[in-house]
Amino acid sequence: MLTKTFGSAVQGIHATLITIETDIGGGFGYVLVGLPDKAVMESRERIFASFRNNRLEMPRRKITINMAPADIKKEGSAYDLTIAMGILAAEGNIPAEKVAEYVIMGELSLDGTLLPIRGALSIAIEAKKRGFKGFILPKKNAGEAAIVAGIDIIPVENINEAVAFLEGTIVIEPLTKNTRQLFWDAQMVSPHDFSDVKGQENVKRALEVAAAGGHNVIMIGPPGAGKTMLAKRMSGILPPLTLHEALETTKIHSVTGLLPENTSLVAQRPFRSPHHTISDVALVGGGSDPKPGEISLAHNGVLFLDELPEFKRTVLEVMRQPLEDRKVTVSRAKIAIDFPANFILVASMNPCPCGYFNHPEKECICSPMQVQKYMGKISGPLLDRIDMHIEITPIPFEELTSRTSSEKSRDIRQRVVIARERQIERFKEEEGIYSNAMMPSHLVRKICTYDATSEQLLKIAMKKMDLSARAFDRILKVSRTIADLANSDNIRPEHIAEAIQYRSLDRETWGK
Repeated sequence: MLTKTFGSAVQGIHATLITIETDIGGGFGYVLVGLPDKAVMESRERIFASFRNNRLEMPRRKITINMAPADIKKEGSAYDLTIAMGILAAEGNIPAEKVAEYVIMGELSLDGTLLPIRGALSIAIEAKKRGFKGFILPKKNAGEAAIVAGIDIIPVENINEAVAFLEGTIVIEPLTKNTRQLFWDAQMVSPHDFSDVKGQENVKRALEVAAAGGHNVIMIGPPGAGKTMLAKRMSGILPPLTLHEALETTKIHSVTGLLPENTSLVAQRPFRSPHHTISDVALVGGGSDPKPGEISLAHNGVLFLDELPEFKRTVLEVMRQPLEDRKVTVSRAKIAIDFPANFILVASMNPCPCGYFNHPEKECICSPMQVQKYMGKISGPLLDRIDMHIEITPIPFEELTSRTSSEKSRDIRQRVVIARERQIERFKEEEGIYSNAMMPSHLVRKICTYDATSEQLLKIAMKKMDLSARAFDRILKVSRTIADLANSDNIRPEHIAEAIQYRSLDRETWGK
């Protein structure tokens, strides 16, 4: 008898329907075709053992299984339950017509217990789009899949539960969740607050501007000046995730297997801080089976690269295109996958190898050549794509021991939210643009208008600092954000002047 069961393959962050045809006929054997990888081929042993340990009858005839479409590689162990239900339906042990109503996925252990899978949210979205009645999956994944309304999410703990449900001998109530309520319940205040940071008011101001416009930032300063401490508080002043952003972020974390257990929805902006030994594939994504990298895991949040010059140059250079396009395309012989990468880059570095160049008290032991070589590890094209360069100086003892309370993150966040609302209103007619940092050049010329005094300031800065056209655009974008924070419809000279101050690495005198 020939039956069809349905599973799904996750490619990138999207799912594709997989039809598993099972035929049981004369002879004896077990044949699995349709471009399965080794993990899928090994499903035979897991299925046979789970059948035996749960007193389910394995057919003593030839079993032929085809996974279609055959040109998509089937990877991982999540097809175990799909194949097992296909065998039972083909043998007539469970009704084939009911099996065909559901997408079925799950990894089997030898005792028949179901283990969690990756990409449950993406699969549930695809199942709903394809018109299936429901999705049968491991209980541990049910919470994230239940975010999708309009489809029955059937959580099962073991193979016996799945069989009994499809036979109709037990009733499993579909798991449902109020997505909007879940989203609001998951909103939390960041444990890292700007009130913990003593002094550094100019740096806090710069990070507020960066958060308000979605601008990339690099901080340059000696060890212990507070670069890492400040960076960790950046996500706490960003606007709350929208429901759409939360769903998109959850999909990315789900397909990589990084969604915490019993977590249905990622409602906090991600903060990713990879070590400087990371490879380029781990940073931007890829591999033989392309998976999202750190820049996609930071999507809608912050990517913090501490000690930027210590990263391999090849790793940093692969970020150029994602910083511009806010997505990364991974191409293979048979497939090209786009991963979203709309993040704020926050980088930090010492000004020289010893860390004390331009320090007010400690003497730098590096030669001018060493300083220039160290700074040269960061290429000009990459620096051009970083909107704001911030110099950080050590905190004076008086400020460090001051009992005066600093401004809290929630107060800074309120100003950021208001500025972002102005930008959303400004770009409501522009598809895919939500912040000043995302403006293409033609919109910069249209929106970022300035007066004669501002033009003179820009002219002097362009000549003295030898700025590129891209850096010129960055200054205008940052100026527009500063004006938004000031609730100003026009860019004024003081806004331009402040934005120019955030291009310190473009100055010719640095490191000389």
